[in-house]
Amino acid sequence: MRSAGAMLTLLTLSLPAQAQDPVVQGRQIVEEFCGPCHATGKTGASPHADAPPFRTLARSFDLDRFPQLLERGISSNHPDMPEFKFNEASARAVRDYLRTVQAEPEPRPEPQR
Repeated sequence: MRSAGAMLTLLTLSLPAQAQDPVVQGRQIVEEFCGPCHATGKTGASPHADAPPFRTLARSFDLDRFPQLLERGISSNHPDMPEFKFNEASARAVRDYLRTVQAEPEPRPEPQR
């Protein structure tokens, strides 16, 4: 649960960012910090019923701009969602990983003639 003003800051990781593939690093970050609530892969339901699966984030967010959101701090109005703030390298790694799991856009119906 989120307490007033609580913020998790992801400034360091167990492995040096420059020595690790950003996609692998991003996957590790989202699995550790987001996985308890969100589905973080290409399939599967989110453990928390109200948490959207990450494979659909590109439908709501521009992934090119997503690192800036993560660096400023991302939060939700949902009481179970803590506030997160990422450093630049971690934010970009998360974005790089999220790009690999995005679902194909839902097909739009053909206009009727």
